[in-house]
Amino acid sequence: MFFNAQAMLLMGFVDPRVLLAAFGEMDGEALHYRALNGRSLRDMALGKEHHGRDAFINPIGASRKGRFFQLLKWKLSQNSFRPFLKDQPTRPIAIDWEPVRAHRGVSITFLKHASVLIKDVDRYLLVDPVFSDIYWFIEDFSPLAFNSRQIPVPDHVLITHGHYDHLDKPSLATLEKNTHVISPLGYDSVFKDLGMVNRTRMDWYDIFRDGDRGITFLPSNHWTMRNPVRGPNRSLWGGYIIETAAGRTIYVTGDSGYFDGFAEIGGDFDIDLAIINLGAYEPRWFMASSHMNPRETVQAFKELNARKLMIVHWGTFRLGDEPVHFPPVDIKKELKKEGLLDRLVDIRHGETFFVS
Repeated sequence: MFFNAQAMLLMGFVDPRVLLAAFGEMDGEALHYRALNGRSLRDMALGKEHHGRDAFINPIGASRKGRFFQLLKWKLSQNSFRPFLKDQPTRPIAIDWEPVRAHRGVSITFLKHASVLIKDVDRYLLVDPVFSDIYWFIEDFSPLAFNSRQIPVPDHVLITHGHYDHLDKPSLATLEKNTHVISPLGYDSVFKDLGMVNRTRMDWYDIFRDGDRGITFLPSNHWTMRNPVRGPNRSLWGGYIIETAAGRTIYVTGDSGYFDGFAEIGGDFDIDLAIINLGAYEPRWFMASSHMNPRETVQAFKELNARKLMIVHWGTFRLGDEPVHFPPVDIKKELKKEGLLDRLVDIRHGETFFVS
């Protein structure tokens, strides 16, 4: 199967990130997640239910066995969004960094894809930095119109998981080698290759503290892989709660399918802003186990009881069937249905949200 998949990759039929999904697992469960059924997400994580013998396990995710033929079915089927693909806009990103540098509270700058720069008083936290394209045959619809070295130097780089659109070695290589990296367990070889040894490795519910700032690593309903020969989930994945020194709490979900643990997270933390990855959610039969769609995003937002919602993971790379500009349109429709449209932080790439 590997050689057939490798041939498909070389012929450009599928992008490598999607191709890697073929080596995962899937079964015929009605839900695309495993219900907690009264279990505590925290207790499950602290009990190391996600630790397997030679790989990590997603105890809240549906099994992904047999994904290869589903992948073939998807890539050979007609994309119902095809008539809209011609309307995908390319928007080069320019950023005025002076207001960000001058601000003394909390701000969030949406760079591109799932990359955000969070300023907390006098510290900068850079999440999942991707500064350019990830594969030569995947179009970049939000190219940086400036040198990435103009971005304020991060004090901490937060990595959510190892998929190539989140852990991008060329982007990380532009940073200083002594930059502090906070990442899930694993990925040692990646950062060794980069010469980045100033690292904090996090298991679910581990906490890193920097003065009055606390960063907690949380579970998500996802998976990861960088090498199909080694197989999936050799390293961990998840999201972060950032309790800022300025007193605001930000939740970065990372990639996640919907699951029934968001209410517990919302009960554990008083969340001011939920930054949820919304993109690559169509077709649902293939993507639901890995990414939330707009309706599920609103459901998760409500269960988190967060004050504000920001969406990322859209507008840069088309990794699902939906056009790159659909997620912000679709989320507004869903929020309006629930009377929550005023809770959306409606910003585009290159723009900054200054938290009051």
